[in-house]
Amino acid sequence: MQLFHREEIEQVIRLDTDVIQVIEEAFSALITKKVHMPPIMRVDVPINNGEVDIKSAYIEGFDSFAVKLSSGFFNNPKLGLPSANGMMILLSAETGIPEAVLADNGLLTDIRTAAAGAVAARHCSREDSRVAGIIGTGAQARLQLQALTLVRPIEHVLVYGRRQEAAEKFKKDIKELLGLQVNVCGSPQQVVEKSDIVVTTTPAKEPIVQSEWLHAGLHITAMGSDAEHKQELECAVLDKADVFVCDVIQQSKRLGELRNCEAHISEKAIELGEITTGRKRGRESDNQVTVCDLSGTGVQDTAIARHVYSLLV
Repeated sequence: MQLFHREEIEQVIRLDTDVIQVIEEAFSALITKKVHMPPIMRVDVPINNGEVDIKSAYIEGFDSFAVKLSSGFFNNPKLGLPSANGMMILLSAETGIPEAVLADNGLLTDIRTAAAGAVAARHCSREDSRVAGIIGTGAQARLQLQALTLVRPIEHVLVYGRRQEAAEKFKKDIKELLGLQVNVCGSPQQVVEKSDIVVTTTPAKEPIVQSEWLHAGLHITAMGSDAEHKQELECAVLDKADVFVCDVIQQSKRLGELRNCEAHISEKAIELGEITTGRKRGRESDNQVTVCDLSGTGVQDTAIARHVYSLLV
């Protein structure tokens, strides 16, 4: 068994179009291949505003699969620490013997999550989307924007964060990283109403985005709802959307934005893999409102773990 630390992993992988394609193929595998993907196991640590998720998936025909441990402790920024952490173990699908421990401190989860946002935007947003709205100011907010620039001609950014200083830091970082002009907004409403694409990246427990803010041509990707107590979009947003997409419908019902919604909304849901395989259509016109709920899947973890291992050995 080999052990790879984050410093080694960072040398071989970055958020780019290759990784986006790897994650798109993972979503497609959920439709075209037999995938064994158990429900997410989660341990809550409420005293420290923390949670730990364990995800995995075996894709039949592949010679290895990953088991991923991912933590989110949302008080960490006050301590000068990142919110996200974790590691992956890659196991042989023939013997079950661990082949590698990827001690990435959450790097691969961050990258594959951002890549999933890019897949959603590529298939659901307008091709001429130029204004990106980001709700949230953490590491994933930065990565989601970076991923968007790989699939859409983003020219301007709007951001909202609960803490003004965090939003200003985001603005400064994005200017240095991507050379994009960022405007800090005073409310989520301003972000939604003035953006072509909105990405929500928060651990919100009550809806942030309201249906009356939606406008023709808008696309929203909601990343934050991945537990029973989280919700970023009010149910009317999903109901009003012309197209509603999620990574896995059953998981969205249990942990994602579908959890609080009426049955007729679930009935119109499309899985992202159905779109990436061409079996169903995503956006069909520039006037449609599209929404994608991504709660994170084990198949993404197996895909990126196998990909990075192939680059390391």
